[in-house]
Amino acid sequence: MRFLVYILMFIPFLCFAQGDFKRAEVYFQKENFSKAKTLFQKYLTGHPKHRKTREYLGDIASYTEDWDGAIVFYEELLAEDKNNANYNFKFGAALGMKALSVNRLLALAYIGDIRRSFETAARLDPSHIEARWALVEFYIQLPGIIGGSEEKAIVYAEELERISEVDGHLAKGYIAEYRDRAADAEVHYKKAIEVGGSFHTYEKLSGLYENNNQPEKAISTSEESLKIHKRNQLNYQIGKIAAQYNVKPEVGIVCLQKYLENHTVKDGVPKEWAYYRLAQIYKNQSEKETALLWINRALKDRSDFQEAKKEKEIILEL
Repeated sequence: MRFLVYILMFIPFLCFAQGDFKRAEVYFQKENFSKAKTLFQKYLTGHPKHRKTREYLGDIASYTEDWDGAIVFYEELLAEDKNNANYNFKFGAALGMKALSVNRLLALAYIGDIRRSFETAARLDPSHIEARWALVEFYIQLPGIIGGSEEKAIVYAEELERISEVDGHLAKGYIAEYRDRAADAEVHYKKAIEVGGSFHTYEKLSGLYENNNQPEKAISTSEESLKIHKRNQLNYQIGKIAAQYNVKPEVGIVCLQKYLENHTVKDGVPKEWAYYRLAQIYKNQSEKETALLWINRALKDRSDFQEAKKEKEIILEL
Protein backbone atom coordinates (compact mmCIF):
# COMPACT_ATOMS: atom_id res chain seq x y z
CA MET A 1 0.00 0.00 0.00
CA ARG A 2 2.84 2.41 0.87
CA PHE A 3 4.40 1.74 -2.53
CA LEU A 4 1.12 2.61 -4.24
CA VAL A 5 0.85 5.84 -2.24
CA TYR A 6 4.45 6.72 -3.23
CA ILE A 7 3.70 6.16 -6.91
CA LEU A 8 0.54 8.27 -6.73
CA MET A 9 2.52 11.08 -5.09
CA PHE A 10 5.32 10.84 -7.62
CA ILE A 11 3.16 10.93 -10.78
CA PRO A 12 2.30 14.68 -10.47
CA PHE A 13 6.01 15.47 -10.10
CA LEU A 14 6.81 13.54 -13.27
CA CYS A 15 4.03 15.34 -15.17
CA PHE A 16 5.24 18.71 -13.89
CA ALA A 17 8.83 17.95 -14.92
CA GLN A 18 7.71 16.76 -18.34
CA GLY A 19 5.71 19.97 -18.63
CA ASP A 20 8.92 21.97 -18.06
CA PHE A 21 10.57 20.11 -20.94
CA LYS A 22 7.64 20.70 -23.31
CA ARG A 23 7.44 24.39 -22.41
CA ALA A 24 11.19 24.69 -22.89
CA GLU A 25 10.83 23.22 -26.38
CA VAL A 26 8.15 25.77 -27.23
CA TYR A 27 10.37 28.63 -26.05
CA PHE A 28 13.28 27.17 -28.03
CA GLN A 29 11.23 26.98 -31.23
CA LYS A 30 10.23 30.62 -30.72
CA GLU A 31 13.92 31.49 -30.23
CA ASN A 32 13.31 32.67 -26.68
CA PHE A 33 16.55 31.05 -25.61
CA SER A 34 16.87 32.58 -22.14
CA LYS A 35 13.55 31.11 -20.95
CA ALA A 36 14.21 27.83 -22.76
CA LYS A 37 17.64 27.52 -21.15
CA THR A 38 16.25 28.06 -17.63
CA LEU A 39 13.63 25.34 -18.07
CA PHE A 40 16.01 22.89 -19.75
CA GLN A 41 18.53 23.36 -16.94
CA LYS A 42 15.77 22.75 -14.41
CA TYR A 43 14.71 19.59 -16.22
CA LEU A 44 18.32 18.42 -16.49
CA THR A 45 18.72 18.65 -12.70
CA GLY A 46 16.21 15.84 -12.31
CA HIS A 47 17.24 14.01 -15.49
CA PRO A 48 21.03 14.47 -15.75
CA LYS A 49 21.45 11.87 -18.51
CA HIS A 50 18.64 13.12 -20.75
CA ARG A 51 20.34 13.48 -24.13
CA LYS A 52 17.80 15.64 -25.89
CA THR A 53 17.91 18.21 -23.10
CA ARG A 54 21.71 18.36 -23.27
CA GLU A 55 21.55 18.67 -27.05
CA TYR A 56 19.12 21.57 -26.71
CA LEU A 57 21.42 23.25 -24.20
CA GLY A 58 24.33 22.77 -26.61
CA ASP A 59 22.23 24.32 -29.37
CA ILE A 60 21.33 27.29 -27.16
CA ALA A 61 25.01 27.77 -26.34
CA SER A 62 25.72 27.78 -30.09
CA TYR A 63 22.95 30.28 -30.86
CA THR A 64 24.31 32.59 -28.16
CA GLU A 65 27.89 32.11 -29.42
CA ASP A 66 29.05 30.37 -26.24
CA TRP A 67 31.27 28.02 -28.22
CA ASP A 68 33.06 26.57 -25.20
CA GLY A 69 29.74 25.68 -23.60
CA ALA A 70 28.45 24.13 -26.81
CA ILE A 71 31.62 22.08 -27.25
CA VAL A 72 31.26 20.64 -23.74
CA PHE A 73 27.68 19.48 -24.33
CA TYR A 74 28.34 18.01 -27.79
CA GLU A 75 31.56 16.32 -26.69
CA GLU A 76 29.76 14.62 -23.80
CA LEU A 77 27.00 13.45 -26.13
CA LEU A 78 29.58 12.09 -28.59
CA ALA A 79 31.28 10.15 -25.81
CA GLU A 80 27.97 8.36 -25.25
CA ASP A 81 27.06 7.89 -28.91
CA LYS A 82 29.97 8.37 -31.31
CA ASN A 83 27.90 7.11 -34.25
CA ASN A 84 25.34 9.90 -34.07
CA ALA A 85 25.69 12.01 -37.22
CA ASN A 86 24.10 15.11 -35.73
CA TYR A 87 26.34 15.07 -32.65
CA ASN A 88 29.39 14.83 -34.91
CA PHE A 89 28.17 17.65 -37.12
CA LYS A 90 27.28 19.97 -34.25
CA PHE A 91 30.57 19.27 -32.46
CA GLY A 92 32.49 20.08 -35.65
CA ALA A 93 30.47 23.25 -36.20
CA ALA A 94 31.07 24.47 -32.64
CA LEU A 95 34.80 23.74 -32.99
CA GLY A 96 34.84 25.62 -36.29
CA MET A 97 33.26 28.71 -34.77
CA LYS A 98 35.61 28.48 -31.79
CA ALA A 99 38.54 28.37 -34.23
CA LEU A 100 37.29 31.57 -35.86
CA SER A 101 37.25 33.32 -32.48
CA VAL A 102 40.92 32.70 -31.65
CA ASN A 103 44.15 33.71 -33.35
CA ARG A 104 45.25 31.81 -36.45
CA LEU A 105 48.02 29.90 -34.72
CA LEU A 106 45.64 28.50 -32.10
CA ALA A 107 43.00 27.82 -34.75
CA LEU A 108 45.32 25.38 -36.50
CA ALA A 109 44.95 22.98 -33.58
CA TYR A 110 41.23 22.60 -34.29
CA ILE A 111 41.45 21.78 -38.01
CA GLY A 112 41.90 18.01 -37.72
CA ASP A 113 39.00 17.56 -35.29
CA ILE A 114 36.73 19.80 -37.37
CA ARG A 115 37.42 17.83 -40.54
CA ARG A 116 36.99 14.46 -38.83
CA SER A 117 33.71 15.50 -37.23
CA PHE A 118 32.16 16.70 -40.49
CA GLU A 119 33.44 13.74 -42.49
CA THR A 120 32.16 11.32 -39.85
CA ALA A 121 28.74 12.97 -39.92
CA ALA A 122 28.65 12.70 -43.73
CA ARG A 123 29.72 9.04 -43.63
CA LEU A 124 27.21 8.10 -40.95
CA ASP A 125 24.31 9.82 -42.69
CA PRO A 126 24.38 9.61 -46.51
CA SER A 127 21.66 12.27 -46.70
CA HIS A 128 23.11 14.77 -44.21
CA ILE A 129 22.99 18.02 -46.22
CA GLU A 130 24.42 20.31 -43.53
CA ALA A 131 27.53 18.19 -43.03
CA ARG A 132 28.28 18.20 -46.74
CA TRP A 133 27.76 21.96 -46.97
CA ALA A 134 30.17 22.35 -44.05
CA LEU A 135 32.76 20.24 -45.89
CA VAL A 136 32.35 22.27 -49.08
CA GLU A 137 33.04 25.46 -47.12
CA PHE A 138 35.81 23.85 -45.08
CA TYR A 139 37.81 22.62 -48.07
CA ILE A 140 37.30 25.66 -50.30
CA GLN A 141 38.17 28.20 -47.58
CA LEU A 142 41.13 26.37 -46.07
CA PRO A 143 44.51 27.21 -47.66
CA GLY A 144 46.00 24.31 -49.60
CA ILE A 145 49.09 24.24 -47.41
CA ILE A 146 46.98 23.08 -44.44
CA GLY A 147 44.57 20.78 -46.24
CA GLY A 148 42.35 22.96 -48.39
CA SER A 149 41.31 21.46 -51.71
CA GLU A 150 38.90 22.62 -54.41
CA GLU A 151 38.76 19.04 -55.70
CA LYS A 152 37.53 17.77 -52.33
CA ALA A 153 35.03 20.63 -52.10
CA ILE A 154 33.65 19.62 -55.51
CA VAL A 155 33.37 15.98 -54.38
CA TYR A 156 31.03 17.04 -51.57
CA ALA A 157 29.17 19.42 -53.89
CA GLU A 158 28.55 16.42 -56.17
CA GLU A 159 27.28 14.44 -53.19
CA LEU A 160 24.98 17.33 -52.35
CA GLU A 161 23.63 17.34 -55.88
CA ARG A 162 22.74 13.65 -55.60
CA ILE A 163 20.79 14.39 -52.41
CA SER A 164 19.34 17.74 -53.48
CA GLU A 165 19.85 19.15 -56.97
CA VAL A 166 19.27 22.69 -55.74
CA ASP A 167 21.90 22.41 -53.01
CA GLY A 168 24.32 20.87 -55.47
CA HIS A 169 24.06 23.83 -57.85
CA LEU A 170 24.24 26.31 -54.98
CA ALA A 171 27.37 24.59 -53.67
CA LYS A 172 29.01 24.58 -57.10
CA GLY A 173 28.06 28.21 -57.54
CA TYR A 174 29.56 29.00 -54.16
CA ILE A 175 32.83 27.28 -55.08
CA ALA A 176 33.02 29.11 -58.40
CA GLU A 177 32.22 32.47 -56.78
CA TYR A 178 34.81 31.92 -54.07
CA ARG A 179 37.41 31.24 -56.78
CA ASP A 180 36.37 34.39 -58.70
CA ARG A 181 34.76 32.49 -61.57
CA ALA A 182 31.68 34.66 -61.76
CA ALA A 183 30.43 33.28 -65.08
CA ASP A 184 30.47 29.69 -63.77
CA ALA A 185 28.78 30.78 -60.54
CA GLU A 186 26.06 32.54 -62.54
CA VAL A 187 25.33 29.35 -64.49
CA HIS A 188 24.90 27.29 -61.32
CA TYR A 189 22.84 29.89 -59.46
CA LYS A 190 20.50 30.17 -62.46
CA LYS A 191 20.14 26.39 -62.53
CA ALA A 192 19.34 26.45 -58.82
CA ILE A 193 16.57 28.96 -59.56
CA GLU A 194 15.24 26.78 -62.37
CA VAL A 195 15.17 23.69 -60.17
CA GLY A 196 14.02 25.18 -56.87
CA GLY A 197 13.21 28.86 -57.24
CA SER A 198 13.47 29.51 -53.49
CA PHE A 199 14.09 32.93 -52.01
CA HIS A 200 17.66 31.85 -51.22
CA THR A 201 18.45 30.90 -54.84
CA TYR A 202 17.45 34.35 -56.08
CA GLU A 203 19.36 35.94 -53.20
CA LYS A 204 22.58 34.15 -54.22
CA LEU A 205 22.28 35.25 -57.85
CA SER A 206 21.45 38.83 -56.92
CA GLY A 207 24.38 38.90 -54.49
CA LEU A 208 26.71 37.60 -57.19
CA TYR A 209 25.68 40.40 -59.53
CA GLU A 210 26.04 43.01 -56.81
CA ASN A 211 29.50 41.76 -55.82
CA ASN A 212 30.59 41.90 -59.45
CA ASN A 213 29.43 45.46 -60.08
CA GLN A 214 26.32 44.54 -62.06
CA PRO A 215 23.69 46.47 -60.08
CA GLU A 216 21.00 46.50 -62.77
CA LYS A 217 21.09 42.71 -63.02
CA ALA A 218 21.02 42.51 -59.21
CA ILE A 219 17.91 44.70 -59.11
CA SER A 220 16.19 42.75 -61.89
CA THR A 221 16.84 39.47 -60.08
CA SER A 222 15.51 40.87 -56.80
CA GLU A 223 12.43 42.24 -58.59
CA GLU A 224 11.75 38.81 -60.06
CA SER A 225 12.11 37.27 -56.60
CA LEU A 226 9.77 39.88 -55.11
CA LYS A 227 7.02 38.95 -57.56
CA ILE A 228 7.23 35.33 -56.45
CA HIS A 229 8.12 35.48 -52.76
CA LYS A 230 6.48 38.76 -51.68
CA ARG A 231 9.12 39.39 -49.01
CA ASN A 232 9.26 42.99 -47.86
CA GLN A 233 13.00 42.83 -47.22
CA LEU A 234 13.47 42.62 -51.00
CA ASN A 235 12.01 46.12 -51.29
CA TYR A 236 14.82 47.35 -49.07
CA GLN A 237 17.42 45.35 -50.99
CA ILE A 238 16.34 46.87 -54.30
CA GLY A 239 16.35 50.36 -52.79
CA LYS A 240 19.78 49.82 -51.27
CA ILE A 241 21.31 48.80 -54.60
CA ALA A 242 19.64 51.71 -56.38
CA ALA A 243 21.09 54.10 -53.79
CA GLN A 244 24.59 52.64 -53.66
CA TYR A 245 25.10 52.36 -57.41
CA ASN A 246 22.99 55.31 -58.53
CA VAL A 247 20.84 53.22 -60.88
CA LYS A 248 17.06 53.00 -61.36
CA PRO A 249 16.32 55.76 -58.81
CA GLU A 250 12.56 55.72 -59.47
CA VAL A 251 12.43 51.97 -58.80
CA GLY A 252 14.51 52.42 -55.65
CA ILE A 253 12.24 55.16 -54.27
CA VAL A 254 9.07 53.15 -54.87
CA CYS A 255 10.54 50.03 -53.25
CA LEU A 256 11.84 51.87 -50.20
CA GLN A 257 8.47 53.56 -49.68
CA LYS A 258 6.77 50.16 -49.88
CA TYR A 259 9.30 48.81 -47.42
CA LEU A 260 8.43 51.56 -44.94
CA GLU A 261 4.68 51.11 -45.44
CA ASN A 262 4.86 47.37 -44.74
CA HIS A 263 7.72 47.33 -42.25
CA THR A 264 7.77 44.91 -39.34
CA VAL A 265 10.59 43.85 -36.99
CA LYS A 266 10.84 40.55 -38.92
CA ASP A 267 12.09 42.45 -41.99
CA GLY A 268 15.44 42.73 -40.23
CA VAL A 269 16.51 46.21 -41.35
CA PRO A 270 15.36 49.14 -39.15
CA LYS A 271 13.39 51.98 -40.73
CA GLU A 272 16.21 54.48 -40.30
CA TRP A 273 18.25 52.57 -42.89
CA ALA A 274 15.42 52.95 -45.43
CA TYR A 275 15.33 56.70 -44.68
CA TYR A 276 19.10 56.76 -45.17
CA ARG A 277 18.83 55.02 -48.56
CA LEU A 278 16.10 57.42 -49.70
CA ALA A 279 18.36 60.32 -48.74
CA GLN A 280 21.15 58.78 -50.81
CA ILE A 281 18.94 58.41 -53.87
CA TYR A 282 17.72 62.03 -53.67
CA LYS A 283 21.30 63.19 -53.09
CA ASN A 284 22.33 61.29 -56.24
CA GLN A 285 19.58 63.21 -58.07
CA SER A 286 20.89 66.52 -56.61
CA GLU A 287 17.59 67.06 -54.79
CA LYS A 288 19.16 68.56 -51.69
CA GLU A 289 16.05 69.54 -49.72
CA THR A 290 14.35 66.19 -50.11
CA ALA A 291 17.59 64.40 -49.29
CA LEU A 292 17.92 66.45 -46.09
CA LEU A 293 14.35 65.65 -45.13
CA TRP A 294 15.04 61.89 -45.27
CA ILE A 295 18.46 62.01 -43.63
CA ASN A 296 17.02 64.06 -40.77
CA ARG A 297 14.31 61.44 -40.28
CA ALA A 298 17.02 58.80 -40.05
CA LEU A 299 18.89 60.82 -37.43
CA LYS A 300 15.68 61.53 -35.52
CA ASP A 301 15.14 57.78 -35.17
CA ARG A 302 18.76 57.19 -34.17
CA SER A 303 20.89 60.11 -33.13
CA ASP A 304 24.12 58.07 -33.08
CA PHE A 305 23.68 56.87 -36.69
CA GLN A 306 27.25 57.54 -37.86
CA GLU A 307 26.69 56.70 -41.54
CA ALA A 308 23.77 59.11 -41.62
CA LYS A 309 25.85 61.87 -40.01
CA LYS A 310 28.50 61.49 -42.71
CA GLU A 311 25.85 61.42 -45.43
CA LYS A 312 24.29 64.61 -44.09
CA GLU A 313 27.64 66.39 -44.36
CA ILE A 314 27.86 65.38 -48.01
CA ILE A 315 24.29 66.50 -48.69
CA LEU A 316 24.89 69.88 -47.06
CA GLU A 317 27.79 70.47 -49.47
CA LEU A 318 25.56 70.10 -52.55
